[in-house]
Amino acid sequence: MSANHTGSPKPVLPNKGRTAVGTLAPWGEPAWFNALESPYYNDSHRRFQAYVRDFVDTHLLPYAQEWEAAGECPLAARLQFAKSGLAFLDVPREYRPRELMTIAGIPFDELDVFHELILMDEMARIPSGVPLALAGASNVGAPPIWTAGTEEQKRRWLPGLFTWETSFCLAITEPTAGSDVSAIRATAEKTADGRFYVVNGRKKWVTGAPWATHMTTAVRMCEPGRSGISLLVVPLNSPDITIRKIHNSGHNAGGSSWVILENVKVPVDHLLGKENGAFPIIMRNFNKERFILTVDCNRQARICLSEALQHAHDRETFGKPLASHQIIRHKLTTIAREVEGHWAWLEQIAYHVKIHGWQTKDVASRIALAKIQGGRMVEQAVRESQQIHGGMGFEKGVTMTEQISRDLRLKVIGGGSEEILSDLAWREEHKRTSGLGAKL
Repeated sequence: MSANHTGSPKPVLPNKGRTAVGTLAPWGEPAWFNALESPYYNDSHRRFQAYVRDFVDTHLLPYAQEWEAAGECPLAARLQFAKSGLAFLDVPREYRPRELMTIAGIPFDELDVFHELILMDEMARIPSGVPLALAGASNVGAPPIWTAGTEEQKRRWLPGLFTWETSFCLAITEPTAGSDVSAIRATAEKTADGRFYVVNGRKKWVTGAPWATHMTTAVRMCEPGRSGISLLVVPLNSPDITIRKIHNSGHNAGGSSWVILENVKVPVDHLLGKENGAFPIIMRNFNKERFILTVDCNRQARICLSEALQHAHDRETFGKPLASHQIIRHKLTTIAREVEGHWAWLEQIAYHVKIHGWQTKDVASRIALAKIQGGRMVEQAVRESQQIHGGMGFEKGVTMTEQISRDLRLKVIGGGSEEILSDLAWREEHKRTSGLGAKL
């Protein structure tokens, strides 16, 4: 729930001249809401946050657990989210519906990375599979179109995102190729008449495949290694494609699937970029994908903290509240310290991105480390919240903490595991500092 626990009207914040927002309990919201002044946010961001919070509280939170259990979101909910203006903020204005040129009264061109940070944070308040079903799968599968597609491809596929006439998923991972993208084995061979590619291969953990119309697919066209990889937009209505859902511990509504391609004919004008030139296009997605995941970690650790803190005040043991025990207070303030410090780091990264963009060379290592820290933080927050809740923390349907305990593995593995990202951060930071003249 996102309300004042007392149910009373929200107070006016001292010395700020504005009303408190969100949860009023300690550390229940990012500090810029009700506690500390921030140079990053203005009235536009506050209006946007209020709009997103109201949409989530009204249209998503009451139904999210039901959709997660069902394994999908209804089409009506997906359409409603698309028409809210909150979906597909990265789609350039020339491919957006005219009625979505303003969101919450804010011109589309005035939205910045802090509006996106707010959206990421608010959407993380629901079970993690649901945002993937609402738009997240297309938010991963469609970016190569607006970054590498032709004008004709953009006009063919992007406007339909807002009506669900088109929807995308991304197929990179295979049974033998995860973080090592260069090891993919799916093949595409051009027909003798030059009109089609014939695709064969097995893709795994393809989010959103059951309801997608198209799959942005990494295929191999020539020699092994990164230089032989191409990207094709594969229509999923082919009879030569088999989609089989994977039953994971969490993210049930996200539609994670096997996709088997057997002699699938794809028109040559579905190639994104150049043949054998897809590796940089694929890598381009990762900074933002990892940032979204680490924002998700932060909010869900904050949820665990809020639920545990409230329970510690409500629950009595041996004649007094749990919160009166120093060991319990220590557990909670430890989580609070981690969550607040991590959020400040996310804001710093967001400001750098606002100035320099997502592809600046000096941001990848910071995002990688922030994702590692976020994953460890939410793991610890889940553990301590469940310890404080006791058996209630293990019971389905009682706390969000229990749902997060099943969703969190994707957060710490998806987009690159801790082991992969640690090494990436090491290499990128050494490369950066060597360029500055560091002698190591």
